[in-house]
Amino acid sequence: MNLPPFLLRNIRPSIPRFLPKQLRTMVKPAARVATQAKDVWSIVNEAAAAATASGNTVINLGQGFFGYNPPQFVLNAAKEALNRVDCNQYSPTQGRLRLRQALSDAYSPFFGRKLDPTTEIVITTGANEGMLSAFMGFVEEGDEVIVMEPFFDQYISNVQMAGGKVVYVPLHPPPKGDTEVSSSDDWTLDLAEFERAITEKTRMVVSLFSPRHNPIGKVFSREELMGIGELCVKHNILILSDEVYDRLYYAPFTRAATLSPEIRDLTITAGSAGKNFYCTGWRVGWLIGRPELIKYAGAAHTRICYSSVSPLQEAVAIGLEQAEKEGFWESSRREMKGKMDRFNEVWNELGLPFTDPEGGYFVLVNMSKVKMPEGYEFPSHVSSRPRDFQLSWFLIKEIGVAAIPPTEFYTEANEKEAENYLRFAVCKDDDVLEAAKEKLRKLKDYI
Repeated sequence: MNLPPFLLRNIRPSIPRFLPKQLRTMVKPAARVATQAKDVWSIVNEAAAAATASGNTVINLGQGFFGYNPPQFVLNAAKEALNRVDCNQYSPTQGRLRLRQALSDAYSPFFGRKLDPTTEIVITTGANEGMLSAFMGFVEEGDEVIVMEPFFDQYISNVQMAGGKVVYVPLHPPPKGDTEVSSSDDWTLDLAEFERAITEKTRMVVSLFSPRHNPIGKVFSREELMGIGELCVKHNILILSDEVYDRLYYAPFTRAATLSPEIRDLTITAGSAGKNFYCTGWRVGWLIGRPELIKYAGAAHTRICYSSVSPLQEAVAIGLEQAEKEGFWESSRREMKGKMDRFNEVWNELGLPFTDPEGGYFVLVNMSKVKMPEGYEFPSHVSSRPRDFQLSWFLIKEIGVAAIPPTEFYTEANEKEAENYLRFAVCKDDDVLEAAKEKLRKLKDYI
């Protein structure tokens, strides 16, 4: 079938299913998105939604979004900001000065020096866009970026979109993790293995220095951080320190940029208002670092999205200004730790070992004792994945609780280490967690 040129020019690419076969082959996606399998968030959330639509009640403890609103003083600030003309227009690409000043006031005591709000802080559309900006600002085609495994899945695509190559260094699980409750601190990094991963092409290290290695909840010790940092100084490698859960820690926590002046000068710290104030949908994040680092990450941010949501920036600024007076940081940490401890009681009842986190709101549970019925049917996009995907599907359909399979955070070579685990998020109302515990007790029939 031959079509005239004028018709070819006016065929909309959004409807390729109606095109003749020879034209469909012309619609070629970029390699960075063409080969991606269906992501874990879609699989779990769609399965939970389908089960709910069919009449089952499913409690979603999968994706880490909060089941409750931000504190009232932050909500009030957002509502008031919407009534202001300047808060409904573009903010400066670097972010509203009030927010940058509030971040300087809030974080300077932790960093041990006065942060310059005009040169050392840039506001981003969530921490994820901030990290993409850091990659775009410093990583070029062929550069290598070291990522610790298990990893937050967004790191991988962000590095690759910048043209970089991901080099993986594993955290090793506790030897008795399948039989005993362990601390997240028992997941260990082999520093010699880390150094062997460094080459002349290594440009950056993505470090979950925050109190919540996703999905483990590990808080790296000062000694571990210093070992990584000193290697980065030795080889002149930039550090992207993901500290989005820097207010939710239950063990001593050291910020990467405070380890030494030399490490500080190589470190870009990423933060998140969404995690701090229970508002993941607001998409307000930031990068903190020396002016020569923020300058180029900020330049990339300008080209990615120009500026971030103005009224919510204003609300976050007010939230940071008032949080200490409201006693919010301490109450937030205390309440989340209480949720974690109460929820984990069900695993002790069931005799299922778990990793007790030192920060954040995720818990990894080892399900190797759970025996799914012989011949249980899974859809092809689940049956072709590791056992934890099948466990996740089984829990949604038969138990009524959704959890995330953590092999999504591993390379294929190492996914065996996680195939018996599931990740649960406890950032939900207490009654929801209690209802989930009651459902999970049905696992006794399969142990």
